[in-house]
Amino acid sequence: MNKRSIYLLSLGHMVTDLNQGAIPAMLPFLVAELDLTYAAAAGVVFATNITSTVVQPIFGHAADRFSNAWLLPMALLLAGFGVAMIGMVDNYHAILCFAGISGVGIAAYHPEAARRVNLSGGEHKAEAMSIFGIGGTLGFASGPLIITTAILWFGLNGSLSVLIPVGLVAVLVLIYLPNPLATTKKSTGHGAKDDGDNWCAFSFLAICVTARSVLFFGLLTFVPLYWVSILGQTKVAGGMALSVMTISGVLGNLVGGRFADRFGNTRIILFGFAMLLGLVPLFLWATNPAAALLVLIPIGFALMATYAPSVVLGQKYLPNHIGFASGVTLGIAVAAGGIAAPFLGRIADIFGLVTVFSGLAILPLVNILITYYLPEPTTQRQL
Repeated sequence: MNKRSIYLLSLGHMVTDLNQGAIPAMLPFLVAELDLTYAAAAGVVFATNITSTVVQPIFGHAADRFSNAWLLPMALLLAGFGVAMIGMVDNYHAILCFAGISGVGIAAYHPEAARRVNLSGGEHKAEAMSIFGIGGTLGFASGPLIITTAILWFGLNGSLSVLIPVGLVAVLVLIYLPNPLATTKKSTGHGAKDDGDNWCAFSFLAICVTARSVLFFGLLTFVPLYWVSILGQTKVAGGMALSVMTISGVLGNLVGGRFADRFGNTRIILFGFAMLLGLVPLFLWATNPAAALLVLIPIGFALMATYAPSVVLGQKYLPNHIGFASGVTLGIAVAAGGIAAPFLGRIADIFGLVTVFSGLAILPLVNILITYYLPEPTTQRQL
């Protein structure tokens, strides 16, 4: 593996997803400041993810055709700028606009970065992708901590704090990341043959990743609110619970990637969803914050253990379109979870948060059924 490139791309992934993780943690403060409903608050997450969904195919296709040194730093700056401005305005529509700008930056980073990780991973692509995924997990974990602390100290204007890590990492990526045209081949190009692509299997995988994303963003959006409204804890405690869940995903990500290289991607994906099938209902049965927090730890582990195997499996299904495959598994399908957030928020407004979590508990079963029939590629086209 080209570890220098992988670690640098993982650092950029951390900063990118720091912004994505910060937005849900800002929701309780926005609700209190602007008197938003659950559905309106979830709409902020929706704005980020619908924008990411719309532009993701463009960036994924572009990653398969050309690569520019400026793309990743620009993506980082856009993602951070959008989140920074959310706390600077008190107009709901302006908040949605800046959330959308952040979504464009997030969408621009993932396909190109994942394509480079694939090319840098050698024979250990799942392990390389797990390292890349750990960066994202740490970003989701640190995002709530950073933004919650900053807002408590400086009010909503503390959202400007995200510009510091974003700016620093953008400079590092621009200076130290090798020129892709000099160090890698294109994953596809003009005249590439598509007969090695398994579009049918990839389509079912995309459904599986989409269901996983709905579960992930459902937890990401409503765990802080659940902590406050159902368990009667503070907003800070809600942000901390979210961080505990995502931090536990770091270990799950690393273990999932290494075991996928050894035992196969589909087996690890199936194992992760089998764990979640019992853990999500167990979370609802926990009647006190300590017990609920203990259940969130294996939930984060199992959920993130499926991350790297899913991305690498998609890249193996579409060896001629690695950038596009990465854009879907990291972008479109993942963003679908954010798109579902306001609908889940509407259900929460009408029936309560417990009903939302009860619905989320069904999704692991759907993914188990899909994953069971997914083929495990035995070879991959040489790049």
